[in-house]
Amino acid sequence: MVIRKISPNLALDHQVSLRQAAGERIVHLGFGEARLPVFPGLVERLVAGASRNSYGPVPGHPGVLRAVAGYFGRRALPTDPEQVIVAPGSKALLMALQFVVPGDVLLPAPCWVTYAPQALEAGKEVIPVPIPAECGGVPDPDALREAVRAARARGANPRIVILTAPDNPTGTTATPDLVRRICAVAEEEDLLLVSDEIYRDLVHDPGFEYLSPAEVAPSRTVVVTGLSKSLALGGWRIGAARFPAVPMRQDVASVASEVWSTLAGPLQEVAEYAFDEPAELVARRDADARLHGALARAVQDIVVKSGALSRPPTGGFYVYPDFEPLRAQLARHGVVDGASLQDHLLTRGVAVLAGEHFGDDPGALRFRAATSVLYGNTAELQQEAMAAADPTTVPHVADALAVIERAFTEPGSGR
Repeated sequence: MVIRKISPNLALDHQVSLRQAAGERIVHLGFGEARLPVFPGLVERLVAGASRNSYGPVPGHPGVLRAVAGYFGRRALPTDPEQVIVAPGSKALLMALQFVVPGDVLLPAPCWVTYAPQALEAGKEVIPVPIPAECGGVPDPDALREAVRAARARGANPRIVILTAPDNPTGTTATPDLVRRICAVAEEEDLLLVSDEIYRDLVHDPGFEYLSPAEVAPSRTVVVTGLSKSLALGGWRIGAARFPAVPMRQDVASVASEVWSTLAGPLQEVAEYAFDEPAELVARRDADARLHGALARAVQDIVVKSGALSRPPTGGFYVYPDFEPLRAQLARHGVVDGASLQDHLLTRGVAVLAGEHFGDDPGALRFRAATSVLYGNTAELQQEAMAAADPTTVPHVADALAVIERAFTEPGSGR
């Protein structure tokens, strides 16, 4: 029996909202949302599409499928529109895949909070595999091979591996070497790779050598993406997937026909414009990626100064600190695991999401910090952060960073 509960990130967001409404000052680093204003061209397309009120084809209208295929093609993944489907968010597509692809699921540990519950809802076993030392989002290749063989030896049926690059929760990105090694294991063990690339366009360094597993193992990789993160459209719910073969796409479309029917017509208008990547939209997206990188690095600097550990962030807007070096000091304040560390920081005005919610060891002193909230809670404040040469010096951003530094480094945090 699956014990159902609200996703922990959404539950924490609700808890923080109630406390803020009651007058508490909380810097909310617990919810992974790109807190930026909507690009005006996207609003124009939404309005222009308002009259598109018919259902239309389940996978999507020809125009948006062409645009998504072109988007993948520009990323070294030649794609036919018949390989593509759009949906109300990438979550829906990931859930549909769980229903149509047989076998149990291998997940990097830690990983995004939704992957494991979706697999369990579909009646699958979840097999966690440790991430390599240098990054998250992918399982360690050697550990992946061992986990597959051990699972089969006890009668499980591992068939699917979910990867994320850049990663949520660690904010890091797998190197081409790691991707190739994982693809080699997938070939040896006959595994399907599901590559969640929703943060791909938010790599901080434009020169980073990004390699999708679909480039290495095209016949066994599904790529999922969306506009929630790269264009700050989480509430509009626009996702897309690229399948290695048309039959798998048809199976997902069959689920779609019974669950969400099709992506809303006005949002297909938006998606066609966005996936066509006009120059003005790309310029805004690239500027957003630089902003995400600047604030993620600022929070990581605070973490390191506090005496904790943290991998340098390379994409998206997350930092994943490890306060293990401060365990003895924190224990004097009742902090003995991830949950108590989350609670302790909340009393000090900073909301984070404990690592256990991502499949990490509950006893570990790790959590995810989502840095995008630092831009401000109004469009005006966010625009101010976006326009600054150094966003960390903008008054409201600097003030929030000071709250974080006090929470992480003053005596009550263990120092």
